Amino acid sequence: MIFHKLISDNIKRIRKEKGITQLDLALTIGHKSMSTIGKIEAGLENKHYNVEQLYKIAKALEVDISEFFL
Repeated sequence: MIFHKLISDNIKRIRKEKGITQLDLALTIGHKSMSTIGKIEAGLENKHYNVEQLYKIAKALEVDISEFFL
């Protein structure tokens, strides 16, 4: 569970640092609403994200996926 919290916190931090809204991020990775991003950032959506999803988020945020694990 700590692992998922680390990923969630880093996605949220990076998104905010870049001034990207949850909705903009969601639309960029192919979702129609921001609820998925909100759940990921809250640590509630860990059962639905996988490596492919993390790569999409990393690409949309213009960071290497390793940034989510630091």
